Amino acid sequence: MKRRTLIKGLATGLTSIYLSKVYANSLVTQPNPRMAPGPFQPTWDSLAQYQVPDWFRDAKFGIWAHWGPQCQPERGDWYARGMYQEGSDQYKYHIQKYGHPSKFGFKDVINEWKAENWRPEELLSLYKNAGAKYFMALANHHDNFDLYDSQYHSWNSTKLGPKKDIVGGWAKAAKQQGLRFGVTVHASHAWTWYEVAQRADKSGPYAGIPYDGKLTKADGNGKWWNGFDPQTLYAQNHPLSKGSLEDNSLTSTGQWGWGNGASVPDKPYCDNFVNRTLDLIDKYGPELVYFDDDALPLWPVNDAGLKIAAHLYNTNIKKHGKLQAGLFGKHLNEQQRNCMIWDIERGQSNQIEPLPWQTDTCIGEWHYDRRVFERKGYKTAKTVIHSLVDIVSKNGNLLLNVPLRGDGSIDSEERAVVEQIADWMKVNGEAIFSTRPWHLFGEGPATASVAGLNAYGFNEGQGKPFVAEDIRFTTKGKTLYATMLGWPENNAITVKALAASNQAGKVKQVSLLGNGHLKFQQNTEGLTVQLPENRPCKEAFVLKIEGAIV
Repeated sequence: MKRRTLIKGLATGLTSIYLSKVYANSLVTQPNPRMAPGPFQPTWDSLAQYQVPDWFRDAKFGIWAHWGPQCQPERGDWYARGMYQEGSDQYKYHIQKYGHPSKFGFKDVINEWKAENWRPEELLSLYKNAGAKYFMALANHHDNFDLYDSQYHSWNSTKLGPKKDIVGGWAKAAKQQGLRFGVTVHASHAWTWYEVAQRADKSGPYAGIPYDGKLTKADGNGKWWNGFDPQTLYAQNHPLSKGSLEDNSLTSTGQWGWGNGASVPDKPYCDNFVNRTLDLIDKYGPELVYFDDDALPLWPVNDAGLKIAAHLYNTNIKKHGKLQAGLFGKHLNEQQRNCMIWDIERGQSNQIEPLPWQTDTCIGEWHYDRRVFERKGYKTAKTVIHSLVDIVSKNGNLLLNVPLRGDGSIDSEERAVVEQIADWMKVNGEAIFSTRPWHLFGEGPATASVAGLNAYGFNEGQGKPFVAEDIRFTTKGKTLYATMLGWPENNAITVKALAASNQAGKVKQVSLLGNGHLKFQQNTEGLTVQLPENRPCKEAFVLKIEGAIV
């Protein structure tokens, strides 16, 4: 994914809308012979039949391993791009650790990655204990390296690097733990994302010497990668995009959506991406597929994403008798939100959404960064729990990335966060799982200062800090849960939304999860509840209220 502290915003959105109209009128969808038949066709109108499965609406919380060869240097996200940007932190680190990118490129980082301490069974047991109901595994990133037994792409983890079927290992462990399994696919952007590998230093002892992005299969004679074509990985047999020599050109303009002078992928590249992704779906049967794209991969310049979506839905129906799959996309218009699940990166909606949605975020960097561990810079369990409670109150799910070290292990600081989430879930999970929104998502000071949401998200942590008076609501049957995002100093709380004057139902019983029944009074000011002296948990506290549903 990502490093997108980018605000692509309005310019990107307008470009995408324009391109959608232009290309949609020119695309003629030809079914791929691998595509499964069924009720869904590779068109937006046909995909609009989609309905989010109830199991996903019930699940609420998933954990993600955004883990691949870019974690090997342990220097943060988008390493395979940053290492080719002269003067950047990752470029300097790369030279110090590995050598100059003309001699040691990202292909060579892949060769260093062995995943020797990866224990998927132990990790998924830990995540299940923390309350995760689904697990997502990185299938490939913008670095274009497939982490599975890829029939259509030789640069994959069964042949190179760890020489292990990473997705297969995750899928097996997820099944053992009874977790729903999904994959995340990011490789559609390798075409432009890797353009930095075509550069050369502008100054210094290596000035003018090209990086390894233009190497060919013939250059591998006598090398460790003999027989493998670097162009299959880097995909750089094409002219540079407009402004490509500027480090932020890809993310600061409409080029992410294939506009504003982006080099448009050719048909063989797009067809190969389709075949690779259909192969992934057929081999591992994921029930969730996440795309790090505007809407769908390669849209609107190619219909690859439409074909993949139809195939996923049709194969899932054939397997289960009804559609049980979820497909995630970003920056969706109203029609597209009916076709898949809207995903918001590092942010959340400010209202109850009519359709289920998801936040994806991370407790640190998307790819592992050793410095975050050393400075104890991860999100706290409190931050994660507060985000989860807020998101669920608005009809959303939370997908949390817990980054793994290059060797596949989880560090001690991350483990502590996951275990603290588990402690909270054991007491309060019934207010999260299988719930639905109330007619209000919440009340309190923070509701008046919510951060704006741009097209891609990126508004987390920008609002007013939560306090005890910030309450979030969920429902299950005739029960209302009111989660306090803090503990009031006087051991009493008033839920204003349950004031008699607000036509709230008459409250019959109030209890505190992890404690027991509480004394309460309901009047025109609200529902005032007397809390016990001792707190049953940390971070957030749930009132279970009977008789208040209206």
